[in-house]
Amino acid sequence: MTEKRVSPPSAVPDIDLGHFFGWLVDHKWLIISFMLLFGIGGYLYAGSQPRIYSADSLVQVESANGSLINLPGMSGHVSVEKNRTLTEIGILQSRMVLGEAVDRENLTIRVIPKRLPLFGNFLVNRGVSVPSLMRDRPYVWANEFADVSRFEVPDGADPGLYTLRSSGDGGYALLQGERVLLTGQAGQTVHSDEGYRLFVQRLEAHAGAEFLLYRSTRLSAINALQSSLSSHQAQGEWLVNLRLIGQDRARIESTLNTIMQVFLAQNIERQSAEADRQLEFLEEQIPQVGDSLSASETNLNNYRAQHDSVDLDFQTETMLNQLVMYENQLSDIEFQRVELERRFTSSHPTYQALMTKRQQLQVNKAELERRIMDLPETQQEILSLERAARVNQEIYIQLLNKQQEMRLVQAGTIGNVRILDTAVVQPWPIYPRSDRIMLVSLLLGLIAAIAIVMIRYLLNRGIELPMQLEEHGLPVYATVPLSADQIKHSGGGKAGRHRRKRAGLRDLLALRSPADLSIEALRSLRTSLHFAMLESGDNRLLITSSSSGAGKSFISANLAAVCAEAGQKVLVIDGDMRKGQIHHAFQGGSEEGLAELLSGKLTLEVAIRSTGVQGLDYIARGTSPTKPSELLMQASLSQLLADVSSRYELVIIDTPPVLAVTDAAIIGKQVGTSLLVARFGVTPPGEIEATVKKLENSGIFLKGAVLNAMRRKMSTKYSYYTYAYK
Repeated sequence: MTEKRVSPPSAVPDIDLGHFFGWLVDHKWLIISFMLLFGIGGYLYAGSQPRIYSADSLVQVESANGSLINLPGMSGHVSVEKNRTLTEIGILQSRMVLGEAVDRENLTIRVIPKRLPLFGNFLVNRGVSVPSLMRDRPYVWANEFADVSRFEVPDGADPGLYTLRSSGDGGYALLQGERVLLTGQAGQTVHSDEGYRLFVQRLEAHAGAEFLLYRSTRLSAINALQSSLSSHQAQGEWLVNLRLIGQDRARIESTLNTIMQVFLAQNIERQSAEADRQLEFLEEQIPQVGDSLSASETNLNNYRAQHDSVDLDFQTETMLNQLVMYENQLSDIEFQRVELERRFTSSHPTYQALMTKRQQLQVNKAELERRIMDLPETQQEILSLERAARVNQEIYIQLLNKQQEMRLVQAGTIGNVRILDTAVVQPWPIYPRSDRIMLVSLLLGLIAAIAIVMIRYLLNRGIELPMQLEEHGLPVYATVPLSADQIKHSGGGKAGRHRRKRAGLRDLLALRSPADLSIEALRSLRTSLHFAMLESGDNRLLITSSSSGAGKSFISANLAAVCAEAGQKVLVIDGDMRKGQIHHAFQGGSEEGLAELLSGKLTLEVAIRSTGVQGLDYIARGTSPTKPSELLMQASLSQLLADVSSRYELVIIDTPPVLAVTDAAIIGKQVGTSLLVARFGVTPPGEIEATVKKLENSGIFLKGAVLNAMRRKMSTKYSYYTYAYK
């Protein structure tokens, strides 16, 4: 037995990013497979989605002044013009405009082709026409369509889906469930006595193809159109960019053009309505002013006839002209006031400025009237009559001019909206974005694969580096690479622990392939053990593991063969009387072995069997006893080990796993050197720690460890231990 060493730490080593990156590289095919799987899924998903296209146009909103009166420098009018574009956008998206477009384009009628489940849209998007094997099926394929312009149902009819079934050559039948409602031919209006009316403009589909026909409410169609239509100001304040999306390229182009035509028509109508209101105001005022003009002229003529044509002197004529000017300006301001009251409140700055101007004119007029009061009575009277006649005449002429102007405006109204670009459908669909979907799918595949590798990394955490064993106080005497030749002959493969348990020794790799890297590693172990066992009190070597499947029997048998080839006289004892496999390595049977020898049923000379290797003998496990542990605790084991130690230079004992049974601890009490075999990537650090503690509690201290079945991986590329000879 060796000296007691300090117990290893129990903490699991932290994750090494470099080691984990190597782990990812080792699982590159898993990652690539997941990315390909997700990429194919993304490709199929993108191909199965309906193609969404976009139609766009450009509209100009011009600055317009539809008022009867034009006031230079009207404050606040500029801000109104700046908000005109936003107002027009709101009108454009209103139910008034979109409802008219819905009616013109028959958007309340929806025709949905019935597709092949799962991959129908994918095949149609790839332009696949109806296969010959599917001609009797109701599915619609590429280049098949139905254009329904009119569909009316009677009041109280079931609002559910209807089916339009093609009968070939443009013929069709309208069904609800299995009941035939109408039959007809494309291009003809058909109706039934029940009140159904249908006009299919065009129908291109094979016989039996079915389309789902649905009539929505007008409000639902308007809401759907609103959600598909977007508008925003373009480069300038007065430019509006319109965009409509949908699956049918021809329909969205036609619908967007219709929306613009409706919007333009209602804009002209609004401008014309403004001129109509102003004409109506003028037509009310002109007769009244005409009557006032006639009355004032009659009064003037009568006065002159009575006073023998009294004329005005120069001073009175000047005052009259000024007074008439003031009257005309006040009359014009009154018209402006009426117009502004329709647009603004009395507190608006524009309205207040107009009232200030009127007040100033009234002050000037009052001052002039006081001067007129100083004139002779005859001059005052003739001036008053002349003033009334001239003022009424000026106002009358002004109103007639405005009336003619408004009539010209009414006749030539074009609105303040101009269509710069008609609707054009972009050649490529805006959805689905296949490139983005593929990229996202590949990224999701990469993330999923990394997540799976991460979970396996965290859950497995098998020993992969010799330093992990050294952290538990176990010097690594050898790292034995995984032998492809041994895998092939043992049937273990690279499967998990379950497959390795079913596999077993069938011969000696040291004899079959002496140049194998695994055998070279065992030769290195032989050299290390030669010096390590010099410190022990005997020539006995115990080889065990924490759990089954680590490959301790492989190490025991082939190490014995390597040592025998070096000229040593070696004996291998199969100490696992339950499931020992040493006899398989030497092509022998398990009976008449250790179990019979310890129970006294067999002599040592009979139990020892020779092998094909000179200097190498073995003792099989024997017939499995009822209580192996109790059998090992008898004095016969000590006597056996003493006898064989005197006959052989090296005695190797293959024991059962430490954590499974106590056999290894019982045998280890009588063995000077003990080695633990750990399997690369399989044996967890926790099992190593538990094994070391269990043996130390029994007074057995492991000399070191062997890392078996090591594979060259990126995660272990930079290990201090290597097994390649270059």
